Amino acid sequence: MLLTPELINRLAPLEIKARQIVEGFISGLHKSPYFGFSVEFAEHRAYNPGDDLKHMDWKVYGKTERYYVKQYEEETNLRCYILLDVSSSMQFRYFADWSKLRYAVHLGAALAYMLHRQRDGCGLVPFDRQLGEILPAKSSYAHLMHLYRNLDRILEEYDGETPGIRQTASADAIHQLAERISRRSMVVLLTDLFENVQKQEELVSALKHLRHKKHEVILFHLLEKRSERELDFPDERFVFRDMETGGEMDVIPGQIRRDYQKKMAKYTKDFHITCSEANITYEEVDTQDPFEYALLAFLNKRRRLM
Repeated sequence: MLLTPELINRLAPLEIKARQIVEGFISGLHKSPYFGFSVEFAEHRAYNPGDDLKHMDWKVYGKTERYYVKQYEEETNLRCYILLDVSSSMQFRYFADWSKLRYAVHLGAALAYMLHRQRDGCGLVPFDRQLGEILPAKSSYAHLMHLYRNLDRILEEYDGETPGIRQTASADAIHQLAERISRRSMVVLLTDLFENVQKQEELVSALKHLRHKKHEVILFHLLEKRSERELDFPDERFVFRDMETGGEMDVIPGQIRRDYQKKMAKYTKDFHITCSEANITYEEVDTQDPFEYALLAFLNKRRRLM
């Protein structure tokens, strides 16, 4: 059963929501064509020629007739920073049950829970025009609860009915973070790329800065596809307001829809190609879709790093 936003909203606190999202995802994988995919957070890996035989787990071999070696903490630990866009545009929703920010917070919480299950360290960095407080990457349960409290506070402060205007400067924030993280890590960026249509080169340069520092990067581009990609509004007059500047424009969607869709498709395709060339993982996430797609992309990314 997919966990809908309506069902998740009935769960509290955020820890329980995150646990239900992840465990539902794992249960679904076992029942899907992805059966056999490594989702057990095991402390073993397949034997490779040259591995020290003293680390061989003969008990596992007796049960499975397959060779596995025991992994130790330094082999399995990953440090991950969730870089969360809290700018005003992230509050947008029209067709979806949740705003992009609320969706991102729950996705971030689920990723943090998944990392904790794997004994990986997870940190949190909110940003708009500048970085917020950097919560370092740690793997303890107490730290996980602290991270959830920070995510709850972000929702209370930034996802209200009358929030202040907060513009985005993703490139600047990423450059700052690249200089602040000293040890090799994974950086997961949760953003709607709102301000970057005209600043794509600046953003890619900042992402390459992270790669230059030897960090792995996965970018989740959050958007409500039906409205923001397809402009699927009734053909009547709308007043569209820029949530980060307050500027307004009268629009009849049917008059610009086709041209708008072409430009959006080209922007996304070009950005995806550029990220791929820089070895940056780019995933588009529709806030009307369940979390499973994003979690699978993240798990695939982590698996490739092991």
